[in-house]
Amino acid sequence: MAEETVVEKTWRGILEGHPGGTAGAAAVIVAAYAEPRLRALYPFPSHRALSFHRNTQFPWSNDLPYIVGDVQSCIVYAPLRVGGMLGELLTPRQAAALVVGHLPDDCGPAFEGPWPQPDHPVS
Repeated sequence: MAEETVVEKTWRGILEGHPGGTAGAAAVIVAAYAEPRLRALYPFPSHRALSFHRNTQFPWSNDLPYIVGDVQSCIVYAPLRVGGMLGELLTPRQAAALVVGHLPDDCGPAFEGPWPQPDHPVS
């Protein structure tokens, strides 16, 4: 059996409610995990927000939309560098689908390690 990746371990920990993995709303986390493209990214729940990253260590990519909310109502925000709201008053499933719809075409599985800084491009 293959060893779990950092992304898989992180999702499992969040879904199982391990300490440090329960800061996001459970319904939002479950809805995001149900989306294969989001499940391939590194999840980061914090302060009722669930963000997604293309890498597994700080500094984070911070270039993808993220969800803030709970089982009753969610807002999807554009990436931090862009700013703005992409949708509001959404169910967790609608919010996860909206994030998927706004992922860049080249957004593949998260890679292990920090996000490359401008003066240190990915090899």
